[in-house]
Amino acid sequence: MSVEQDEMSIFEHLGELRKRIIYILIVFLAGLIIGLFLAKPIYDYLLQADTAKDFVLHAFSFWDAIGIYMKISMVVSLVISIPWIAYQLWAFVGPGLREQERKAALRYVPFVLILFLAGISFAYYIVFPMALSFTTAVTISMGLEETYGITQYFSFMFSLVIPLALLFELPLVVMFLTKIRILNPLRLRKMRKISYFVLVFIAVVITPPDFISDFLVTIPLLLLYEFSVFVSALIYRKQLAADEALEAKYRQPTDPTE
Repeated sequence: MSVEQDEMSIFEHLGELRKRIIYILIVFLAGLIIGLFLAKPIYDYLLQADTAKDFVLHAFSFWDAIGIYMKISMVVSLVISIPWIAYQLWAFVGPGLREQERKAALRYVPFVLILFLAGISFAYYIVFPMALSFTTAVTISMGLEETYGITQYFSFMFSLVIPLALLFELPLVVMFLTKIRILNPLRLRKMRKISYFVLVFIAVVITPPDFISDFLVTIPLLLLYEFSVFVSALIYRKQLAADEALEAKYRQPTDPTE
């Protein structure tokens, strides 16, 4: 009977997961529709920026313009959906958390959007102009004539901006995993060398092959990791204190006069 109950529990979890994924897809689709309406003003803003105004961008395919609109709408949809994705993740794992942990984890959801927008701003206004300036300087130094396609320009931009924006969620991910007792600061400190290597590798992959770009991306990522360790330690200490208080409560001797 217990095996059957376990099987039912697994099927219930899978059903719950499917429901959460459907909810996410519905909101993402709605975000795509909203993004299509916002794509033109966002496109105009991006082309009027200092990074783009010196380029004459070309369409090399009949689908280039439509493709750019879809990429912009997908980014808009991701911005809209990411807090909802975080909420659905919380709702899926919530039943396995303590009531206090559930309330605390729910408070993180609005910060998912804040950190994502901070990552987009950092990547677009700092990293992207620097990367574009470097690649353009190399092109000019080689005596090549600059003829860029609109798809190449936006693909280059999004390949830098989106990964960095997602990496800015690292502190919240660590806080959440610490809350549900999957991670703790001791484990994070043991993983520091491997984590540093992974973050440096990511920074090198998503930036142009020059030391300055790698450095300016690597340093914020390493600081984000250390900040994640710090907040994990704060949560972990509170968890230990709560566990000790609970154990002390159960160890209290009963009053013989009762």
